[in-house]
Amino acid sequence: MTDGKQRIAGLLRDGFAALNRGDSVKAAECCKAAMMIDRAYPETHFLVGLTALEMNDLKTAASAFGSVVKLSPGHGAGWAQLARIFIRLGQPGRAEQALEKAIAAAPGDAAAADLIGIVSSSLGDQQQAKDWYARAVSLAPDRPAYQVNLASAEIFLGETEAAERTLTGLLAEHDVAQGEWLLSSLKKAENPARADRLMQKADKAGDDHARAFLAYAAGKEYEDVEAWEKAFAAFETGAQAKRRTIAYDEAADEARFAALQETFDAGWSSKSRDGHDDPSPIFVVGQPRTGTTLIERIIASHSMVESAGELQQFGLSVRRLTKSENPDRWAPETIRASAHVDTGALGKEYLRASAPMRKGAPRFVDKLPGNYLHIPLILAALPNAKIVHLTRDPMDSCFASYKQLFAEAYYHSYDQEEMARHHARYLKLMAHWREMFPGRVFDVSYEATVADLEPHARALIDYLGVPWEDRCLAFHEQKAAVATASAVQVREKTHTRSVGRWRRYGTALDPMAAALKNAGVSLESSGKM
Repeated sequence: MTDGKQRIAGLLRDGFAALNRGDSVKAAECCKAAMMIDRAYPETHFLVGLTALEMNDLKTAASAFGSVVKLSPGHGAGWAQLARIFIRLGQPGRAEQALEKAIAAAPGDAAAADLIGIVSSSLGDQQQAKDWYARAVSLAPDRPAYQVNLASAEIFLGETEAAERTLTGLLAEHDVAQGEWLLSSLKKAENPARADRLMQKADKAGDDHARAFLAYAAGKEYEDVEAWEKAFAAFETGAQAKRRTIAYDEAADEARFAALQETFDAGWSSKSRDGHDDPSPIFVVGQPRTGTTLIERIIASHSMVESAGELQQFGLSVRRLTKSENPDRWAPETIRASAHVDTGALGKEYLRASAPMRKGAPRFVDKLPGNYLHIPLILAALPNAKIVHLTRDPMDSCFASYKQLFAEAYYHSYDQEEMARHHARYLKLMAHWREMFPGRVFDVSYEATVADLEPHARALIDYLGVPWEDRCLAFHEQKAAVATASAVQVREKTHTRSVGRWRRYGTALDPMAAALKNAGVSLESSGKM
């Protein structure tokens, strides 16, 4: 090895070590020094890309990994990193192309295989994701994160026995809080013994991320055995731990909702706009944990409809066409700018961007709950699209979110009063949309649907304008993957066990109830103010 290459190798070792301990500044210094010696070394650009990702600089990361694959076209890890960046940038077409290159390179290292699995999952191919996760596990059986990803894919695919084997094996060798959390979701607990052990571990956990996973897992199992007081204590511990790890700006949330109502008012809704006439999209919207996945499965059981998953494409299309430079896509000025977007171009762009997620059915479901924020632009850009909105009792809805550990979303859900105030803003906004766009949104009651499925399923299918098929009642028999928190539940028949569950917790939820009442929400309603 020449002196220059030896120096680069040493700098890269130091750079990767710095990055692994979270010192991105030191890693960047190593990158700069290595670049000064030789800019044609692929691994230097790879470290630049990883460092940029650590700093959330997607533009620099994309450029760096682009240099990696230009210098080394068969660099599977470089292509996999590019694919992940394109997903984050809302460019699924480019992500698919990069993913194909990564797969063709057949990378032999576990990290690249795991990353291919992550990208495949993001693109909706859970079977391919599972296969690559399994490869990562075989290459590095001592890396718990790969086994967690494999178990998650197995759960999404409905392979609960396989997931249980994966997680049981993992937990026999490693203390992994997320693994405990996943295992708790797979079946109903028969006694509180495991939950007791999980809470003991949560109390001793060294960081809030682990504490949250363990406490939420315990809460779920305490609920299974109807140990309501212990369940609430566990959920509260988990929520408080998670809340300490995130930055939620309630004032910004308030400003967002106010800007939406002020911008998309009667004056805006009364103007004629051109849209794209394609009738294929079906948007299922609402709050999380209100039955959106259940309704999606009913609809997607129809032979003319497929599920495209929870797509970010509409919001990303709005952002691309608005050309806002504000990094906050929900800043009031960004919302106001979006009101002037070319709606015909927006409809066309959304259909283009979502095409890679489709498989060929005449209609498709986009089940991103938060698309309710985009209802005015959806109706203008895609006037023939259908919007299905889930309603649920406010307390059940709020508590269902409060006791669910989400990924990087719904930051308002980890405090009772913050959750309630957000929910009140959501209800007020939906009431505004109904007033601005009468008859354009089809409300579906969660409580009514689970109490008597067939008439409500028939009304839903009729609204969509497709002929009735009995298979829509057998949604729980679908084999398609479910990449949401409801992955296990929606493989069951409908039930009413969750209706009114919040009442089991008595006075523990008084802060949530009081905050809803103070905001003018009736606790006897089913999702309307």
